[in-house]
Amino acid sequence: MKKELLISYEEDASKIALIEDGRLFELHEIVQNTDFVVGDIFVGKIKKLAPNLNAAFVNIGYEKDAFLHYQDLGPQYLTYKKFLYDTTSKKQQSSSLKNFQIQPEIDKHGTVDKIMAAGDEVLLQITKEPISTKGPRISTQISLTGRFLVLIPFDNKVSISKKIKSTEEKARLKTLIESIKPEGFGVIIRTVAEGKKVAELHNDMNHLVDKWNVCFKNIQKNKVPAKALSEEDKASAILRDNFNQDFVSIICDDEQMVNDMKNYLEVIAPERKNIVQFYDSHIPLLEYYNVEKQLKQSFGKHVNIPSSKGAYLVIEHTEALHVVDVNSGNNISSASKEHALNVNKMAATEIARQLRLRDMGGIIVVDFIDMPNPDHRKELYEHLREEMKRDKAKHKILPPSKFGLIQITRQRVRPEKKIDTKEENPNKDGEILAPIFVVERMEENISALLTKQKGKLYLHTHPFVEAYLTKGLMSHQMKWFLKFKRWVTIIPRDSYKYLEFKIYNADKEELMNYSN
Repeated sequence: MKKELLISYEEDASKIALIEDGRLFELHEIVQNTDFVVGDIFVGKIKKLAPNLNAAFVNIGYEKDAFLHYQDLGPQYLTYKKFLYDTTSKKQQSSSLKNFQIQPEIDKHGTVDKIMAAGDEVLLQITKEPISTKGPRISTQISLTGRFLVLIPFDNKVSISKKIKSTEEKARLKTLIESIKPEGFGVIIRTVAEGKKVAELHNDMNHLVDKWNVCFKNIQKNKVPAKALSEEDKASAILRDNFNQDFVSIICDDEQMVNDMKNYLEVIAPERKNIVQFYDSHIPLLEYYNVEKQLKQSFGKHVNIPSSKGAYLVIEHTEALHVVDVNSGNNISSASKEHALNVNKMAATEIARQLRLRDMGGIIVVDFIDMPNPDHRKELYEHLREEMKRDKAKHKILPPSKFGLIQITRQRVRPEKKIDTKEENPNKDGEILAPIFVVERMEENISALLTKQKGKLYLHTHPFVEAYLTKGLMSHQMKWFLKFKRWVTIIPRDSYKYLEFKIYNADKEELMNYSN
């Protein structure tokens, strides 16, 4: 799989697009100068307790107080509390934890009002960005994430990713990390550390220790509320968590960012730093690489399933969950069991992409095309699980229910991405689907119908759309002819809505009807 990272800087926000095999899979938008990003470490002040929720609301400088549940305090809360007090009072003069006195662990079944009070200062880390009317979700269990390692203060254990299967490699990594980790810290060895050399792991460890030193110095300034440590910028974070040999290019339209990323790669993969390229053109980066076009095609209530010849997804959002319906369109009969499986598998691939692209979280219920064969249902379930493996967000997939529904839970730490695919209707007040989406739907339906119909097809549409489809020597109409080896006659209809269209056969029988 070939991966490309596109980074476009704009005045008010930056967009980062992750492309896999030419298709858009992730889009991250960063508002400039935002101060509340997952991974940021703050010193906050408890504003009030909520004993009925067993939680506290903490002032970290955001317009809404951050939410801290008792279960997010972590067993070493009292140790962090003492460390914060000793540091701000100048009793703790060094970031080293070598001789720091560890406090007793808190009761995991305890209550907030027993161990904290309004006005207490607390060292915390953001685990979920502000969403809608809610403030950030936070934790007092601090961790510093690197390329290969995760550094955890006040925890002497060395843990290894379960995805590393080799017993010999686990032993090698554990022995190595125990010999280089600073005293007073625990370490989680990430999956990507497998097979890495001593120098690479040591560099990563030094980088994390440097971050802790910066955090300590900021805590010493004794400002509350205040940020003690900023998470790396989003582009570097994506590189840190995803970078591997599959990346073929990283393209950015900001020269300073290009230099920063080359410096970052110089540390983690010096032999690959030249894949970072500076993009300098009057055509916007995301336009040039068709990201904007894919966004129009991928968002909205209806989403076409690639290569399915007319099948599409209907995505609905409710207060409690998301519902995805797989619609076979015109290309399948109930007797075509094997074809139903193929369409469902294509739908599962697109659904896995949609979850990442929109960053949909919570409960997702998917209604696939009915498949009576239990082996087919099992195959679909395994296929969906395989497709979801590329998703970095924590998720769980349940087997198909008796009604043929598959339920997915997926963690979301940022607001769900929403892009409006509707545009102003020139004929009346209101909105319509973007024309590019409708033209794609036309082509998908024509492709499906041509496999069934031997005679001519007639596309009836609004005069403006007819003019758009037939203009020029290489018009859409001519491209369809070259692609399908069949001519589609396009007939303008003044009575039609702007993006309404119908498809008829030579006998004037209506084969397809679309009205926005």
